[in-house]
Order: sequence, then structure tokens, then C-alpha cells
Amino acid sequence: MSRLDSFIRRLSAQRDILNAVANDVRRIEGPVLELGLGNGRTFDHLRELFPDRRIVAFDRAANAYGPSMPSADNLILGEIKDTARNFIGAEASLVHADIGTGYEDKDAVTLTWLPQIMAGTLRAGGLAVCGLPLDHADLQLLPLPDSVKEGRYFIYRRR
Repeated sequence: MSRLDSFIRRLSAQRDILNAVANDVRRIEGPVLELGLGNGRTFDHLRELFPDRRIVAFDRAANAYGPSMPSADNLILGEIKDTARNFIGAEASLVHADIGTGYEDKDAVTLTWLPQIMAGTLRAGGLAVCGLPLDHADLQLLPLPDSVKEGRYFIYRRR
């Protein structure tokens, strides 16, 4: 598969999953966390899905397209593995992370800290949506929408 096709499948999976879980998330109190702002595409989609919800975005640097930039009080800059730890116990309704690199060795390092942060920031019943598989006792793997290929993206509910 070409890198372009892989990119399109990843973004389609994000959109399809976020759209599929939106009604469930709306019934769960708490902020929405976006781990990895990037250029702000997914953040912008989250704002459309949850216009009345606080959405906090994390990234190393602010590189989002102007209109897709969070307000200063909802943008946390620095290493995500360090800054997101401050949100453990935040009781989030949804945490989304698309911070995989496609390099197995680099992603293995990310997976040493990401599952703990995602589980720790969610409230019981909250949802984690991630491009990497999360191995954590407090996260229950959920089925994907039919449009998403198994292993492309993952949905978990916090026990």
C-alpha cells in the first residue's frame, strides 16, 4: 500500500471512529483531550462534534493551522509524556491520540507511557481512541465501526 493510501485510511479511521463514538461521549461528563495537536485537523473535528465541551490539546510545539489552533488556556506545550501526566485524574470523557510514527522501535517507547496516561486521564466509562494498541488493565477493547480495518485504529472504554 502506498504511503498516501495509508495516510488516507488512517484519517478516515479517525473520522469514522470519532463520529461513531460521538453520541456516547456526549452522555459522559468531562473534557476531551487531544494528545498530539499536529496541524489541528482532528482538533477542529472534535470542536465540531463537541462544541460545548472543553477540548485540551497537547503537543511539543504549536504548529496548527491558524483557525484550528486551540485557545492558549486549552493548549499544553511540551513533551506529551510529561505534560499529560499533569492531567491524570482529569476525568476526561474522551482521549484521542494519533502520535504513532510508523517506526516500530519509536512506537514501542511511546507505548511504555501512553497507556498509563490514557487510562489515567479518563473517567470510568470514558473512551480512548488511539492509533496505537494500548495494553492496560483498566482499558477494555471495543469493536470498530465496519468501515475501519482491524488493527488500523483502536477504541477502548475505561473500566
